Amino acid sequence: MIHTTSLEFVNFLISCVRRFYVACFEYERLKARCMIESLLLGYSLGFSLILAIGAQNAFVLKAGLMRRFVLPITLLCAVSDAFLIFLGVFGLGAILDTLPDLIKWVRYAGALFLFFYGARSMASAWRGNQTLDVNGNVMSLRTSLLTCLALTFLNPHVYLDTVILVGGVANQTKMPLFFGLGATFASFTFFLGLGFGARLLRPLFSNSRTWQILDVGIAIVMWTIACNLLVFY
Repeated sequence: MIHTTSLEFVNFLISCVRRFYVACFEYERLKARCMIESLLLGYSLGFSLILAIGAQNAFVLKAGLMRRFVLPITLLCAVSDAFLIFLGVFGLGAILDTLPDLIKWVRYAGALFLFFYGARSMASAWRGNQTLDVNGNVMSLRTSLLTCLALTFLNPHVYLDTVILVGGVANQTKMPLFFGLGATFASFTFFLGLGFGARLLRPLFSNSRTWQILDVGIAIVMWTIACNLLVFY
């Protein structure tokens, strides 16, 4: 009788241990599934938002075509996006909603800068002497990085997209941190791909006429965004 009871107790312990391991495995499986889903959702949303042509993308494209400071410019863009994304993930979006005056002044400053940069591109198109000669009249590394920062942080769209939208959606998911990591990875892949992939278009830019078209296109993009900032926001 004692021997039978002991066997039943051992079997009971084995059953408990087995159930415990099964429960742990299921928990880890569900956790991994939620993590992957959050990463993919964050990547999809981040990539779809950044894919639209804008001032920052046009600047990176031109830097890639010129092969001037491509790595520092693309990394700066991606790191800036990551910084803003995680500010949103950790709740800054709710704070920005309470500071409409701050967003208004950023909008005005951004529109002014975009008008200036658009005029600079249009002047370059008017001169028509731009080629792929990297030893020509180009910006220094410091000026390029400062311009990149201005195009990023003086654009209210970036706060709406990254801090408020991405941060807000991230906090509705089960794993907001991994959602933010997915959106951040999208920024890195997009900017690095755009900057270093632009060299594939270099044969099209072997003459000044193509550069004129690009500069006019950049100016139109800059001025359109500036007008939208002043009229629709």
